[in-house]
Amino acid sequence: MSYDIIVVGSGPGGYVAAIRASQLGLKTAIVERENLGGICLNWGCIPTKALLKSANVFEYLTHASDYGITVKDAQADFGAMVERSRGVANGMSNGIQFLMKKNKIDVLKGTGLIKAGKKVAVTGEDGKTTEYSADKGIIIATGARSRVLPNLPQDGEKIIGYREALTLKTQPKKMVVVGSGAIGVEFAYFYNAIGTDVTVVEYMPNIVPIEDVEVSKQLEKSFKKAGIKVMTGSSVESVDTSGKSCVVTVKTDKGEEKIECDVVLSAVGIAANIENIGLEDVGIVTDKGRILVNDYYQTNIPGYYAIGDVIPTAALAHVASAEGIICVEKIAGHHPEPLNYGNIPGCTYCSPEVASVGMTEKAAKDAGYEIKVGKFPFSASGKASAAGAKDGFVKLIFDAKYGELLGGHMIGANVTEMIAEIVAIRKLETTGEELIKTVHPHPTMSEAIMEAAAAAYDEVIHL
Repeated sequence: MSYDIIVVGSGPGGYVAAIRASQLGLKTAIVERENLGGICLNWGCIPTKALLKSANVFEYLTHASDYGITVKDAQADFGAMVERSRGVANGMSNGIQFLMKKNKIDVLKGTGLIKAGKKVAVTGEDGKTTEYSADKGIIIATGARSRVLPNLPQDGEKIIGYREALTLKTQPKKMVVVGSGAIGVEFAYFYNAIGTDVTVVEYMPNIVPIEDVEVSKQLEKSFKKAGIKVMTGSSVESVDTSGKSCVVTVKTDKGEEKIECDVVLSAVGIAANIENIGLEDVGIVTDKGRILVNDYYQTNIPGYYAIGDVIPTAALAHVASAEGIICVEKIAGHHPEPLNYGNIPGCTYCSPEVASVGMTEKAAKDAGYEIKVGKFPFSASGKASAAGAKDGFVKLIFDAKYGELLGGHMIGANVTEMIAEIVAIRKLETTGEELIKTVHPHPTMSEAIMEAAAAAYDEVIHL
């Protein structure tokens, strides 16, 4: 069986690469051992957003009196929330199946093993192995899994990863979340919103540590106001699971503290799925658990490519998709522009939401820029006040010399829908003064972008 392209893994990197390859006239197959859509659609981006929406609705009901509405006895049905989340994920996975058929892509069900000579051996559930060849190339898009720390061995019951957090049989009364990246804070928000007592433990000085410090501090303030206990500059030393509950030993700057809980969620990052897929046999070079590639995702072995979480770039669905498109277009003989990793948006869907792109204020200063910083709080936004969502702000960082927008950082309601404007502005090299003169509709949350730019240039009107 011969193809032009074989993609191993059907996550947002793999299935997008396969579709683009088919669009370009390449005979394409995709290998998947589980459900189409990979972790993102089945165990990550999509089902978590479904749970978070349930939490949002529940919060609206419990705060309905703030909007002049009386609602009695609103209760969170944890099992129904999980069931809805799984239904959404399954629907999206079925949608990918439709896209494969529409684009005439063969789905090879089973576990793929990469072999020399641009071949892939696929072993199905029946144990039978079939070998396929790819004339133009094999794209490795096998994704990643929850990272396991030696002192946090996941047993799937008391110490869990994100998969189990999506499908717990019963809602825990108390939960400790270890790690405060996107996965950690999203689950912390969800479980707290529906009534679980949540503690977040973060080793770094601030939660969501890759974000601008002001954003991190605002999220911590909002979390504490919501009743989430936040422990920064702290580390989990051990978890005793021998009893009915878990006893978590946390090391802080004031000494050790023990916390009793039902479940510990380990959200300390991910590990790439590069073991036992044939890399060593083919001779593909890796470093620190990632596959090394060039600007067009070719490995050191011609005809073998890698995209997404298996390479040393940001582990984000939209990054994997962009990498897949660029990779395939290059294979097809086009001349795509290499991806600008300095202009990749990051979004975290807790409440308030967090979204950012480009340099933080500290990074800009460390890089030697003379900067102008503009910040506009949602407390001064008419739309935010009307919506009852006044927490947060928009913060923009400009190069003082040329007016280039170096970075944008937002925290507040719906900011994950607003960040694309900043990405486009940076892509088009729009200046701060041009942004100020770009008329934004009123009343909207997005007005805060224009106002933040105006604040940087001492022209702000509503603050």
